[in-house]
Amino acid sequence: MHSIDAASLSELCSKLLQGLGVNPKDAAFTATALVASNLRGVDSHGVALLRYYLEQLECGDMLPDGDPELLHNSGCTALVDGHNALGQLVARFCCDQAVSLAMDHGCGIVSARHSNHFGAAAHWVQRLNAAGFIGIVLCNASPTVAPWQGKQGRLGTNPICFGVPGASPFLLDMATTTVAANKIFNAYSAGKPEIPSNWALDSDGVPTTDTEHAYKGLLNPLGGYKGSGLAVMVEMLCGVLSGGAMANELGGIRFRGKKVDISQFYMALDPKCFLAPGEYEDRAIKLTGILKSVQTATGYDEVLVAGEPEIRKEADRRKNGIPLADDTWQSLTTWAEKLKIPTATL
Repeated sequence: MHSIDAASLSELCSKLLQGLGVNPKDAAFTATALVASNLRGVDSHGVALLRYYLEQLECGDMLPDGDPELLHNSGCTALVDGHNALGQLVARFCCDQAVSLAMDHGCGIVSARHSNHFGAAAHWVQRLNAAGFIGIVLCNASPTVAPWQGKQGRLGTNPICFGVPGASPFLLDMATTTVAANKIFNAYSAGKPEIPSNWALDSDGVPTTDTEHAYKGLLNPLGGYKGSGLAVMVEMLCGVLSGGAMANELGGIRFRGKKVDISQFYMALDPKCFLAPGEYEDRAIKLTGILKSVQTATGYDEVLVAGEPEIRKEADRRKNGIPLADDTWQSLTTWAEKLKIPTATL
């Protein structure tokens, strides 16, 4: 396990991206977005992803100079073509479009196609929240999930993220599978022989705890048919609505020779359209307090709401550094050696 401070890790990741043709400003932005996930303890969506981004850039599956484009807008809506740019750059462009529309109309809805993996959806909802808006971000993903009662991948983990402005910590970022795909991929990469039950199915659609079988198999939808239905809902609002790739038309960040071609959905909603300025934020805090005041169940010492564990983890990691799994650090140093970027002082 290697520990490193956020600033040094961001700088290293930025230099790696620059080494494959990404301009310094965009490389720094992308690196900072990835490190933000590590700070929050969501290591599966942090710099562990960078090795795959670099492979995509190196072989041409993703463009280092891709530039998102606003195709058209109508009222409070906009359609964006990501032009195969880094997903973080597409997400930034779409968030900014959503905020601008919401400022004018009270709500901004942006649909994006031809994008790439954008890290953790929570980072983009936080961007919307910071501008004063309720945020919702959805994304389709590589077809690693079978539709309910099937055994061929057609859906992705298709995350759903929701967050609120103000001081309430509530920030929900969840896959529509039992766990995010990266948790299984990271377990496989780290050589762990087993994963928890209910995470995955083997290639025949049978539940498995064998990491290799899970890696070659399918992810388990959250709550069975309910998670499968939610994944289809996300696909309807991402791949279908954007006019982009959907279901098994998508590629994957771990497989070369095909664009990932992800679609995304962003919504910024102004609470002042419903309540007096600041009232929604106060009521959100009140609701959080009501939930946290509940007596704890046996075995627990407090009630937590979504977002609180990440806030605490970030405070700790800003102070004590970010621990990186051995395989993640090895991948970064291997790429650094390949691109002639020094790491001896890190």
